[in-house]
Amino acid sequence: MTVALITGANRGLGLETARQLFVKVPGIKVILASRDVGKVEAAVAAFQKQGFAASAVQLEVTDAASIKAAAAVVEKAHGVLDILINNAGVGGKAQSPLDVTAEELRQTYEVNVIGVIAVTQAFLPLLRKSEAGRIVNLSSILGSLSEHSDPNSFIYAWTPTAYDASKAALNMVTVELARVLRDTKIKVNSAHPGWVKTDMGGENAPLELADGVATTLELALLPANGPSGGFFHVGVHLRW
Repeated sequence: MTVALITGANRGLGLETARQLFVKVPGIKVILASRDVGKVEAAVAAFQKQGFAASAVQLEVTDAASIKAAAAVVEKAHGVLDILINNAGVGGKAQSPLDVTAEELRQTYEVNVIGVIAVTQAFLPLLRKSEAGRIVNLSSILGSLSEHSDPNSFIYAWTPTAYDASKAALNMVTVELARVLRDTKIKVNSAHPGWVKTDMGGENAPLELADGVATTLELALLPANGPSGGFFHVGVHLRW
């Protein structure tokens, strides 16, 4: 039986990922993690009414005690974790290197980078027990150094520095984590969901939620011969 945990699962991409995992993987157990567990309880109840094995856990990715407690809950309930989806993230303000504040940089990195590392470290012992552990880090094309350096790229002129730099750093975490786990059955990849209609993406985004989780699902359900240490959008390996 497959066990998955999704951080930031109370809304948007996280919640939609849970919904589609239930459809795609019969019998899967999905743990919806959120810093405010009350925000996922209604979703969990709705899933359970449909016969899905959903549960909720309180998990604040910037709080060490919360992360440790969540890992203990999952270990007691399941003893293993097959899929970890590091979905929780913040967008910040669209500020350039000329006016971004040190505080915004700290806050953004705390969630988008440090939080991902802390959560992954806490759940790694359970992922090691899996027959096919999968870690998916929700990144963004805005974290691509190559795209930002290319005058022909559609993101060339965009400079939301705190967010962009945090996703570039997250991609480095993905590469190095995949390398140190290369002799295990665990695969680690970064996913660019695309520009999706979420609270962060806004109503003008061209993709619906169902489309935005396609890459995450692909990477979460990779076969044994699938890639590790890559940066993908719907099967396409993106430029770092």
